[in-house]
Parts: sequence; C-alpha cells; structure tokens
Amino acid sequence: MLPGLAAAAAHRCSWSSLCRLRLRCRAAACNPSDRQEWQNLVTFGSFSNMVPCSHPYIGTLSQVKLYSTNVQKEGQGSQTLRVEKVPSFETAEGIGTELKAPLKQEPLQVRAVLKKREYGSKYTQNNFITGVRAINEFCLKSSDLEQLRKIRRRSPHEDTESFTVYLRSDVEAKSLEVWGSPEALAREKKLRKEAEIEYRERLFRNQKILREYRDFLGNTKPRSRTASVFFKGPGKVVMVAICINGLNCFFKFLAWIYTGSASMFSEAIHSLSDTCNQGLLALGISKSVQTPDPSHPYGFSNMRYISSLISGVGIFMMGAGLSWYHGVMGLLHPQPIESLLWAYCILAGSLVSEGATLLVAVNELRRNARAKGMSFYKYVMESRDPSTNVILLEDTAAVLGVIIAATCMGLTSITGNPLYDSLGSLGVGTLLGMVSAFLIYTNTEALLGRSIQPEQVQRLTELLENDPSVRAIHDVKATDLGLGKVRFKAEVDFDGRVVTRSYLEKQDFDQMLQEIQEVKTPEELETFMLKHGENIIDTLGAEVDRLEKELKKRNPEVRHVDLEIL
Repeated sequence: MLPGLAAAAAHRCSWSSLCRLRLRCRAAACNPSDRQEWQNLVTFGSFSNMVPCSHPYIGTLSQVKLYSTNVQKEGQGSQTLRVEKVPSFETAEGIGTELKAPLKQEPLQVRAVLKKREYGSKYTQNNFITGVRAINEFCLKSSDLEQLRKIRRRSPHEDTESFTVYLRSDVEAKSLEVWGSPEALAREKKLRKEAEIEYRERLFRNQKILREYRDFLGNTKPRSRTASVFFKGPGKVVMVAICINGLNCFFKFLAWIYTGSASMFSEAIHSLSDTCNQGLLALGISKSVQTPDPSHPYGFSNMRYISSLISGVGIFMMGAGLSWYHGVMGLLHPQPIESLLWAYCILAGSLVSEGATLLVAVNELRRNARAKGMSFYKYVMESRDPSTNVILLEDTAAVLGVIIAATCMGLTSITGNPLYDSLGSLGVGTLLGMVSAFLIYTNTEALLGRSIQPEQVQRLTELLENDPSVRAIHDVKATDLGLGKVRFKAEVDFDGRVVTRSYLEKQDFDQMLQEIQEVKTPEELETFMLKHGENIIDTLGAEVDRLEKELKKRNPEVRHVDLEIL
C-alpha cells in the first residue's frame, strides 16, 4: 500500500503543471513543443491515474476539425484544415475505482465546423456598381469600362428586366491604373466638382436670359401640362372662382365707398381674401403637377395641401380679422348709413355669382367622391381634394355672408339703428373664422401623412396574403400622397420553401444531381452551396418585384410600393 501512496503523491505534484499545459494547448497559438508534450501524455499513458482524489473530474479527448477558406479575387476559396485535440472533462464517480481500473483508450470525436470569416467594415470585394456611378465617382470613360468584366443583374426599374453592372473592386483598380494614385483621383474629382458648379451657374443665367427673350418676343411654345390643368377638374373650379370673386370684390368696394356700411365693408374684404386665397390655390395646383426630381422623388402633390393651408390662414387673418375689427369699431363709433339701394343690388348679384361658383364646386366634389366610392360628406371632411374643398367652403361662407349682410342692413334700414350693421360685420367675421379653422385642421392632417381608407388597406393586404410565397404581412402602412397617389409599405414574411421550389422549377435536376454527386470535399460543398444560395436570393428579389407589379396593376392609385423582407 505504501508504494501506491507514494505514486499518488508524485502524481499530485504534477497535476498543476498538467493543467497549465492543457490550457496552453487549447489556445490557438500554442507552442509545438507543448502540443507534442500533451500528445505524448495521451499516447503513452492516460493522465487519469495522475488525478488526485480531491479532483472529481477525469479527462477525455475530442477531435475538432476547423475548416477555413481564403477568399480570392475571382470569388473562389482555398481551404485549409486544422485538427486540434482538446480535452474535455466529465464528472467521475468512484475515483478510487477509476484509479485502480486498467487504462482505457477513449475514442476520438470528430466534428467539422466552417470557421466564421471576418469580412470587416470596408469589405467591398463582391459589391456591384453601375456604369454611371463608375464614370461619375471614379472619373472613368466608357471606353475604360469596356475592358472590365460585365455582369447582368436584375433591374430595379420597371421598364427594364436586367442591366449591366461591374465589380467595385475592378472599377477601383481601373481608376488607380488610369490616374496613378488616390491623390490624383481626388484632385480630378475636385476639379470636376468645380466645373459642375460653374456649369450650373451658367445654365441658370442662360435660363434667365431665355425667359427674358420669350417675354420680349412672345412665347410660342405649345401649351404645357401646367396650363392644361386649369381647363378641367379642380383647376377649372379655381379659375372660375377667381374671376367671379374678383368682380364681386370690385363692386362691393364701390358699394362700401358709396354707402359706408360696415357689413358691406366686411363683404368686400371677404371677396378680396377669397380672390387672393384662390390665387394661392392656383399656384399650388400648378406646382403640384411638376415632374418629380432627385430632390423631391415623390413629386410635389402636397403643394395643394400647403396652398390650402396658407389660404386658411389668410382667411383668418385678412377676412375674419378685418371684419371683426370693422364690426367692433362700428359698435364703438356708430356712423349713419346712406341709401342702401345700390348695396342691395350688388349683394343680389353677388349671391347669384357666388351660388354659381358653389354649384360648380359641389358638382366637381360629387364626381370625385363617386369615383373614390365615398360619400360626399366624408370626401369633404377628409379633404381629399383640398383645392376644390377650399372653393366649396369659401363660396358657402360667401353665400351665407351675403344673407347675413343683407339681413343686418335691412334691419338697419328699417330701424335706423347702425348697430345691426356692425353686428352683421361681426357675424361675417365669425363665419370666416370657422371656415379658416376647418381648412387649417384638415390640411394639417393631410400634410402629417394620412392613411387611406381601411377598406383599401384590407384589400391590398389580402392581395399579398393570398399569394403562395407569402406567409404573413406585418407593419402595413398606406399613406395618401395627394392627387390620388398612394404609397404602400409592408413587412413581408416569405415562405422559404415556396421561394426555393420556384427556383428549383427553373433548374435542370439531372445536372444538379450530378453536381451533388461530385461533392466530395468540404470546399466543393461550400462552392455548391454559395452558388445556389446566391441564385435563391435573386429568386426572392424577383418575387418581391412580382408582388409590387401586381399591386400596382390591380390598384392604379398605388404609385410607390416598398416591400421589406422580414
């Protein structure tokens, strides 16, 4: 028994050094001598006999294969294999029995793992770049791009199916070959930027001279799209209102000068504010039909809401404010009123003309509400057509204002008390204040980004959910951009099996089976998976394009679709 205790004591002394040796061997950069020493211990004797009784663990060995690939420029990879023997520990029961048992050789456990590749934040080796960007950003010529590798990719534009791109790494190498150094390329970019700024300044001056030339000789250019919008729809309503309100304003001011009536002054101010505001509406309509540009990719349709909002503010400040002021001054300092005969005649003509404009606006709104499948009241309350809506409310207020003014002037004429006339001015101002508050509220709601009707959202969502490649739709947003344009956005959870099957249906199965049978090594497996994985991603992108086109085809009001893969 004494020799056994002596051997255990010797083994106990070497335990700490053995643990330190094991930790060094587990490190990736361990010394070959330490690794050889560890392997000798494992080969010529199990270290389990060296474990003292106070340590409840015995060591076993496992073998791990780590595969790593080195990326080459052509996208192929060379693979290296590194095998490590790493001890793992398991809980041991009956250590004394284990120490007395004969030596057991533990089997090696082999596990293949593909080593994770660290690409880095500036990894652009596989990035694509279009020819236009290559010419503009790297100061190349089209002849320089002819020498580079060309790759056909699926086009993001609706009018083309595919287009040519280049590897960014090839373009960068070509730019360095042409210009010699990054510093020379940076200097050339700076010079081109300065030339572009100078060109824009010359273009602005030339456009100004051209406008002056056209003003002098007369513009014989055919009717533009901006001018044509004033001959139909909301533009026609606005132009009719401007003409009628301008005439009413002129005659009402004449009547006020002749009679000195506060109510007539309020009506004149009312017509003046209506004419000015309708001029703003005409400006908004002309701006809203402009073609989208890089600075405004979704167009200028919101200009109608902006002009209507300014119009509402103008009605409040100019119309309601001046009417209240003149009414209060009439109450504080009443003045006698001259003959009201001409005032009655002008109010009667104004009632007829304002009523005609109101009828035109009502007919236009009814037609648009019927086309949208909405009721007239709901269409007006939601301000779907802001320009026509302003005309409707202004003419309604004008008709009611004429009635209020005529009533108060009649009471003044019968009783001889000018206070009724001042009260009429206050009543017209209050009416204009209510109209302006409604216009400000509705147009502000529209500018904040209003959603379309829930029924429309449900119809668009059902169209996507009924597609076989879609599992679920989340975070749906459908915004009204104005002028009947809708922007639709949704998070789409695609069914990977359906997308993969859609890809496999276009493949040659015999050739694919042959490729699978030829896979013998890990690097061949990686090449096979990378090839078909990239093609499946392209198929997923094609599915997104197909769904976007289907949405726009079945719902013409949807102009912009953003489907994000969940």
